[in-house]
Amino acid sequence: MSDDPAPQLQAVRTACTELLRAGERVTFPKIAARTGISRATLYRQRQLRELIDQHRHPAGETLTLTALAAQADQLQQTLDALAAKVRRHEEQLRRAGSTQTRARARR
Repeated sequence: MSDDPAPQLQAVRTACTELLRAGERVTFPKIAARTGISRATLYRQRQLRELIDQHRHPAGETLTLTALAAQADQLQQTLDALAAKVRRHEEQLRRAGSTQTRARARR
């Protein structure tokens, strides 16, 4: 399969759905057999691993290491975005304060 993750994601999603409809457990070996994607690739590529984990635990009963890592990454990205926003606002406040100070000095 190519390096483009979109077809792989779709193939994994389809295989997971088929296994669940057939009443079978979703496992990495079964997904590998149905999709032709190696188990190593399924484990290494985070998106594929997360998708399989979601289908393995559809009720969200068990929080896997993959899910925890994904949540930690998402929280880190959110925190980084928030910190950048705070820095921009602080800079705007500094500029506004220095503009007001210059305006007062001119009076």
